[in-house]
Amino acid sequence: MPEQRVEAKKTILDPVDRASEILFGLIMALTFTCSLSVAQAGEAEVRTMLIGALGCNLAWGVIDGVFYLMARLAERGEGLMTLRAVRQTTDRSEAGDLIAGALPAIVAQLLSPGEIDTIRARLQAAPEPPAAARLGRDEGVAASYVALLVFLSTIPVVLPFVLIHDAALALRVSNGIAMGLLFFAGYRLGQVSGRRPWLLGMVNVAVGAGMVSLCIALGG
Repeated sequence: MPEQRVEAKKTILDPVDRASEILFGLIMALTFTCSLSVAQAGEAEVRTMLIGALGCNLAWGVIDGVFYLMARLAERGEGLMTLRAVRQTTDRSEAGDLIAGALPAIVAQLLSPGEIDTIRARLQAAPEPPAAARLGRDEGVAASYVALLVFLSTIPVVLPFVLIHDAALALRVSNGIAMGLLFFAGYRLGQVSGRRPWLLGMVNVAVGAGMVSLCIALGG
């Protein structure tokens, strides 16, 4: 009977990463909109705020994408080092510790010593790994997605200032949209983590509001 291989399902970003990027983008946008003095805001002040919010999130989106690539490169490099160490060692106990350390703890705890030995044998019999860690097209797409998420999360928050000429009303609508998106990100995070989605949504709103207040108080 032919051996079946389990193929890893590839996604651009996992739900936790997506929720985190949306939260980051929203907080950055809110630090601009909430710092606007609606009592004195004219067209020039609103325009300056819009340019600042969009430009800042675009820049931070690009930076966050670069950090994502650096993290993935470091992760792959660490994996290569672990693989080489497993292939080079003759100590079964050391190899087992290396393999267990590279796996999620909940998975490693379920594997028997015999199963660890099977993994070790498969790794030692595998083709020679590349000399250095490299990034591929998938990582480039994911980094672009990170930058896009941070930037696009700004649009719903600043759009009311484009469509509504009353700055005070626009700010209320903008804040309402931002709180709704913060709740959605927390709710989705709760769904994928096995937590109570409604509770995590409310916590996300509270944490986001607190971080925005702190950023504004510190002049951010």
